[in-house]
Amino acid sequence: MTQAGKGSLHGVAPRTRRLLSAYRRAGQAAADAAGPAPEAPADPHVAAFFDIDNTVIRGSSMFHFARGAAQRGLITPRDIAGFAAAQLRFALLGGEDLDDMADAVEAGLAFVKGKPETEIGDLAEDVFDDIMRDKLWPGTLDLAQRHLDAGEPVWLVSAAPVELARVIAERLGFTGALGTVSEIVDGRYTGSLIGHPLHGIAKSEAVRALAQRDGLDLVRCYAYSDSANDLPLLTTVGHPVAVNPDSDLREQARDNGWPIYNFRRKRVLTRVALPAAVAVGVAAGAGTAAGIAAARRSH
Repeated sequence: MTQAGKGSLHGVAPRTRRLLSAYRRAGQAAADAAGPAPEAPADPHVAAFFDIDNTVIRGSSMFHFARGAAQRGLITPRDIAGFAAAQLRFALLGGEDLDDMADAVEAGLAFVKGKPETEIGDLAEDVFDDIMRDKLWPGTLDLAQRHLDAGEPVWLVSAAPVELARVIAERLGFTGALGTVSEIVDGRYTGSLIGHPLHGIAKSEAVRALAQRDGLDLVRCYAYSDSANDLPLLTTVGHPVAVNPDSDLREQARDNGWPIYNFRRKRVLTRVALPAAVAVGVAAGAGTAAGIAAARRSH
């Protein structure tokens, strides 16, 4: 069986040590929040792990989450500006700086500070039903269904808030989800994360922690993603698969003989243009959202 590797941090630079510790905290928190192990799978040692953004759905689940919050008047123009700026900085730097990733996700989650856990769960359900349901990739769902039909658990693995990732998994009939875990005290969000966002190495740590908990053999497991940022996740399992891959992942997949699926007819926006459009589009919609919220409150 695969064991969650801890490794020694002796001799590692302090900043790297802090990042590795944060990766592990985030991964363990995600595994702890994933929910119970599936009951009596056909093969208890095999599972499939799917990234969400541009793998299961079109676009950024975090953006859709923020959009839904804006439509309900839960995000102010200042919140939106901070979120968009952090997302743009993260995209421009290629998604490799965990501090920028944390800034992007924490900016997107700032509006939840002080709110009850149940309220955010309800928002996640509304966001999926109203916005995300029409943005699913049928081809990816077919791949996931093959595993489900074979009696193999299917887990989502995403930097999206675990509350949103969990709702997506439930709606799609998947086993569960590993996502970014926010700190909750006395049933309310503090606005901080546990560890770092579930991104890059943190995803592989989460999968390893889940494998240890459920007795999975990672050599026999599958992982699906669109991004080279998920190479730590993809190389953690024995069967990596590229879905709608970016250029770097496509090259890696070809070099290593990994299966490649492309369900997109064309790529309309680049990685950098999308967050820029987010900044403009969401900010432009803020006034409308506020007006809608005010109108609802007046009735």
